[in-house]
Amino acid sequence: MSDPDAPERFLKLDEVKRRAGLGKSMIYRLIGEGKFPAPYKLSSAASRWSERELVAWIDDVKDGFEGKKRRV
Repeated sequence: MSDPDAPERFLKLDEVKRRAGLGKSMIYRLIGEGKFPAPYKLSSAASRWSERELVAWIDDVKDGFEGKKRRV
């Protein structure tokens, strides 16, 4: 787990795609459905995702959507 006192990092779409294992279309579809963290609009040409929010989303997905627990 990351250090909660560490400065917030913002990630570009390519890094989000790599870490989430999803393509751009799927990421934006999930954002539209409220199932993926939305990016922060830093300027008219720059959107970035919170690393903390992405890590939290990944942790939630590990247990499966709809609360299904993965069998170990």
